[in-house]
Amino acid sequence: MTDITITRKNDSIVEVAASGHTGYGESGEDIVCAGVSTLIQSALLGLLQVAQINVKYRVNEAEGSLRFTLPENLSPQERHDADVILNTMLCGLKDFYTEYSDFINLEVI
Repeated sequence: MTDITITRKNDSIVEVAASGHTGYGESGEDIVCAGVSTLIQSALLGLLQVAQINVKYRVNEAEGSLRFTLPENLSPQERHDADVILNTMLCGLKDFYTEYSDFINLEVI
């Protein structure tokens, strides 16, 4: 089971945490785990490289975990860009959750 927690503050996503492997398929062939990972990692790359926001993040490959937190002092343009990137990620995660809820736990707080 992959556990994903999305934390919002003032209607904006401020933290994303994901851990665990979905168990949908064998390691290296698990398309659900790969899809979820791709969505979350692409959002992080978009924040870092496209929006150029200095996001703090931690990766633990052994545990299959990734957590990132946005800075509190974003400019209005950075906040807008982050909202677009992260809400797009959330749309994709919700879609995966709808189809694979036996393998994904998605919580938005």
